[in-house]
Amino acid sequence: MSQEKTRFSDTELTEFKELIQQKLKEANEDYTLLVGSLSHNDDHGTDDTGRTFNMMEDGSETLSREEVAQLAARQEKFIQSLQAALVRIENKTYGICRVTGKLIPKERLRLVPHATMSIEAKNTQNR
Repeated sequence: MSQEKTRFSDTELTEFKELIQQKLKEANEDYTLLVGSLSHNDDHGTDDTGRTFNMMEDGSETLSREEVAQLAARQEKFIQSLQAALVRIENKTYGICRVTGKLIPKERLRLVPHATMSIEAKNTQNR
């Protein structure tokens, strides 16, 4: 009888760590861009245009700023999830489903490296 693996090997964990670090780098770059656009660093100078146009511009700018703020908040949460995944790698608990206690398939972790639940656990949770 073959014994079921209870955790990923150190080599596998290193592979996931590299993947997560790359995703974290990209996520931080995206977050920096989003925050930069919120701080008006990319203002296109509509101050000298007509009053009516400015009023329309202000309305769409408000909506756009709210959307960007939501994206920035979502990105920040994603970054925190990736950082938590790195901690789990250091603790050698990465890839273990927090519901079933079984290993999450590698394919899922490659697609969603910050996952803490297997698909089966996630599906039963959503019912």
